[in-house]
Amino acid sequence: MGTVEEAEPPLSQSQPPPKLDDYDDDDEISPIEQVRLTVPITDDPTLPVWTFRMWALGLLSCVLLSFLNQFFSYRRSPLVITQITVLVATLPIGRFMAAVLPSTKWTVSIPGLGPREFSLNPGPFNIKEHVLISIFANAGSAFGNGPAYAVMIVDIIIAFYGRKISFLAGWLLIITTQVLGYGWAGLLRKYVVDPAHMWWPSTLVQISLFRTLHEKDEKADEGAKKQMSRSKFFLIALTCSFLWYLFPGYLFKTLQSISWLCWAFPHSVTAQQLGSGFNGLAIGALTLDWSVVASFLFSPLISPFFAIANIFVGYFVIMYVVVPISYWGLNVYNAKTFPLYSVDLFTADGQDYDIKAIVNNNFKLDKAQYAKQGRIHLSIMFALAYGFGFATIAATISHVALFYGKEIYERFKASKKGKIDIHTRLMMKNYQDIPSWWFYILLAVTLVVALMLCIFMKDEVQMPVWALVLSAVLAFSFTLPISIITATTNQTPGLNIITEYLMGVIYPGRPIANVCFKVYGYMSMSQAVAFLSDFKLGHYMKIPPRSMFLVQFIGTMVAGTVNMSVAWWMLHSIEGICHQDPDSSSPWTCTNDHVFFDASVIWGLVSPIRIFGSQGNYPALNWFFLVGLMGPVVVWGFHRAFPQQSWIPLINLPVLLGATANLPPASALNYNAWIFVGTVFNFFVFRYRKKWWQRYNYILSAALDAGVAFMAVLLYFSTGIENKSVTWWGNEGEHCGLAICPTAKGVVVENCPVF
Repeated sequence: MGTVEEAEPPLSQSQPPPKLDDYDDDDEISPIEQVRLTVPITDDPTLPVWTFRMWALGLLSCVLLSFLNQFFSYRRSPLVITQITVLVATLPIGRFMAAVLPSTKWTVSIPGLGPREFSLNPGPFNIKEHVLISIFANAGSAFGNGPAYAVMIVDIIIAFYGRKISFLAGWLLIITTQVLGYGWAGLLRKYVVDPAHMWWPSTLVQISLFRTLHEKDEKADEGAKKQMSRSKFFLIALTCSFLWYLFPGYLFKTLQSISWLCWAFPHSVTAQQLGSGFNGLAIGALTLDWSVVASFLFSPLISPFFAIANIFVGYFVIMYVVVPISYWGLNVYNAKTFPLYSVDLFTADGQDYDIKAIVNNNFKLDKAQYAKQGRIHLSIMFALAYGFGFATIAATISHVALFYGKEIYERFKASKKGKIDIHTRLMMKNYQDIPSWWFYILLAVTLVVALMLCIFMKDEVQMPVWALVLSAVLAFSFTLPISIITATTNQTPGLNIITEYLMGVIYPGRPIANVCFKVYGYMSMSQAVAFLSDFKLGHYMKIPPRSMFLVQFIGTMVAGTVNMSVAWWMLHSIEGICHQDPDSSSPWTCTNDHVFFDASVIWGLVSPIRIFGSQGNYPALNWFFLVGLMGPVVVWGFHRAFPQQSWIPLINLPVLLGATANLPPASALNYNAWIFVGTVFNFFVFRYRKKWWQRYNYILSAALDAGVAFMAVLLYFSTGIENKSVTWWGNEGEHCGLAICPTAKGVVVENCPVF
């Protein structure tokens, strides 16, 4: 068995690669300084790309990453194994394969392509293979954020609504929402990938890491001992992470959240609200579980300190100033009637809202039952999360327009003039481009399949054909401007709230139609942006475009199939999944799915008018849109009035307001631990032990993620399936059971004291 050495023959291999000295004008290299400093201007088009190693490691990584991320998505702390982990872990494996596989070559005649040379081992493991492997592994993720977004539709239908959806309908929903964006991306690629001014800042981090990992090991100082190799460090750190997770993951689960205030005050609701890591403010709480540290916000080791600092400021103000004042001080929206932090929905007297009772046999809102139970109420944390979400969207629009509008316009105008840099010239000279008809066919087939899904399986997805067309038009309309914003500012405004708000107003009372519209509208745009970002990475690293396209497409199909298969298996094999007793310390609480389910109820089943409109409790939250829109105007005005004050433009309101975008489902402990660990490594270690940081920081991050993931899967298959557990005090959760209680006078809730 063998593979083709190259995805496609280069158009030209005779010219030597250019040298930096050949270009006197910086614009000839790139008009962007960061690109000139980071991206290599050389290319070797003879490097093999479609090797056996790439296919084997790419497919394995794609399957493994999709399985692990889907598996972890149902847990209280849904660890996401990122592209960085694959990037680091596959390097030593690729080099090992290059060392042991036979290098025998043979020629095979392929109809239509002629004779091609095959080999299991065409030479040293090269950086282009490595780039394709990482893209292969990450192709099916939701913009790098875990499993396919549409899987949560299947989750809430089965686990929360108690209804049925077929495997085929779920699979088609996942595949079409993931692939549809590729069609948009293909049509817009010439506008946001080829032009030199569309530089995609996020890709430079990956390029730096690829170049670092492929450099030769060097001695720290002449005569000093050689530093530990990255491969050895990775294996040691992975082993330690793997073995340690046995304690917080199975033997001593209290290590997930050590909340000493709860221990000190076992009968005080307020003390436990303050001290609970998962259901309170996490004051004094700490964790010794990496999955808690890296949940929701990803590994803090790969986030630059300026981003951590921005998130800390916004998070601290919201969590420790706004929330306490709103709850204990002003009792906003009768906040004390409900828990301080909860993603549940409540009745006016603080009881859990019976959602199934307001869903009729046609899977629509039962207005009579809704009137009987009354309006839906949210915990103060959940309500404020929506308010700040509104503000973040509006602030992003005005902030980008004011601070980056001129830059975006100038760069887009420059890109339309046909200005190309050395990277585009190398790609045009050495590789065949992707024919446009590939994208047209992909887009047409995907739309036809999605239409068939809406027509023949409408009872399962509720989505009418007009809604699919509207979501596609919405996604396509926003893809180009949002791609330009991302390519020039590294900020990506989302369409999730916009799409669910719009559908909730137009087509109320149908929860699954709402989330399907959101996923088709929001996710296809996000996938298009992710696809274009990967294409720019391949553009900078001189990967043949057709190889990029096929790897992304195949990876998406494989990942979507694995996501759906794992979801189907777990939803039908874990008893009580997503509805575990909080006191059981069970990990299968489906935190992300719970919030997604709430959104389907708020925006789809009940509709925005009954929540945020005249018939709801929270119409005042709509003012957050105006506050968010005007906030950057004020900052920009001060910047124009006092241009000598360089700190004013550093006030990034979209980042500050969006700091708690993951809260809920994330908890205060997730944020506190993430900020602390990120500050230690990306400020102190980076500043005072920079050589160590440069050599091992990303390696450590990947090893910690991988070690926890492998042990968690091992524990599930060895103990979880049979429900074997160790019963003792250290496995009874964080011992903060009263943190979920209300504090209003006269409110009676089971297992809670009455004030």
